[in-house]
Amino acid sequence: MTLEQKVRRVEELFGQLEKETAQFQQKSGLGCVSGCGKCCNYPQIEASPLEFLPWAFHLFLQGEAEATLDTLNGNQNPTCFLFEPLSVVDQGHCGTYQYRGLICRLFGFAATRDKYGSLRLATCKIIREGQAEQYRTVSEAITKGLYVPVFTDYYMQLNQIDYQMGTKMLPVNKALKVALEEVLQYYTYRPLPDADKWCL
Repeated sequence: MTLEQKVRRVEELFGQLEKETAQFQQKSGLGCVSGCGKCCNYPQIEASPLEFLPWAFHLFLQGEAEATLDTLNGNQNPTCFLFEPLSVVDQGHCGTYQYRGLICRLFGFAATRDKYGSLRLATCKIIREGQAEQYRTVSEAITKGLYVPVFTDYYMQLNQIDYQMGTKMLPVNKALKVALEEVLQYYTYRPLPDADKWCL
């Protein structure tokens, strides 16, 4: 599979998840607090390089991959490189929301399985406490069969695109670096991709 095919497959997976999370949000009524950014500001986020391959490929097409990699290599901050803070109290947003990773797309609107196999909505304290009644109602509905995207299901689908890149969980900024390095190395001895095909 070519790198461009992998990018397309990851983007298709993201598109599928986008529809499912939108449906879940509509049915559940849960939602992030506007401008919050607290989960992005958490320094221990881990991700796989594969989920940031579309981001790295986009930067490569824009001619910004090498400069971004240099900036990342000099960055000592463990907080996600893509997070753009608006204030010192965790407010902010993703600087490249369209190309955010799988972990970013799942958290808050997907479930994990506990040791008994039961689904538990993986969301933040702000939603759990600030929308407590709604959260309880949704949690009960999930136990009764309300569909919710599941972390492991989506990561398994991601792994099928490229097992090595999909299963390697790294601190988020390291995952971003590896994704950029993968794209840059791939095109070292190959013809450059047709940027016109990828224009949005």
